[in-house]
Amino acid sequence: MMGIKIGDDAPDFTAKTNSGREVTLSEFKGKKNVVLVMYPGDQTSDCTTMLCAFKDEFPRFKAVDTEVFGVNPADAESHQRFVDKEGFPFELIVDEKRKIARLYDALMLLGYVVNRTVIAINKEGKVVFYERGYPSNDAIVAALEGGSEPAKAAS
Repeated sequence: MMGIKIGDDAPDFTAKTNSGREVTLSEFKGKKNVVLVMYPGDQTSDCTTMLCAFKDEFPRFKAVDTEVFGVNPADAESHQRFVDKEGFPFELIVDEKRKIARLYDALMLLGYVVNRTVIAINKEGKVVFYERGYPSNDAIVAALEGGSEPAKAAS
């Protein structure tokens, strides 16, 4: 895979969430923006910190008409325990066999470990934000709002 670039059509997928709901990315086209938060493991320190940043600022994402999903290969039961423990207001997608991570070029270590990656997809189904690590929610929201230069968090 050549990688994902800003402006690319977001690769479509269908997968189940922690609640057993089936989600197809293309069903959001024309309706809502989507943020995919790829992370390596449920209930690990760094991943909890990453997803809690989305939980803490969830109203900002709702205000720009955005669905947020955490994505990793853990099963629905593991995801549900994580949601219950942390009180996430969004669902976690079960990425069976790391298919979604592969589609979004979010794998490392010989394709086995999910690389922390955040992807924002607008209502037209285009990738408007793609960054590894811990990007600021300011930058993600700015990209979803159509800002030409995403804001960076103050350091």
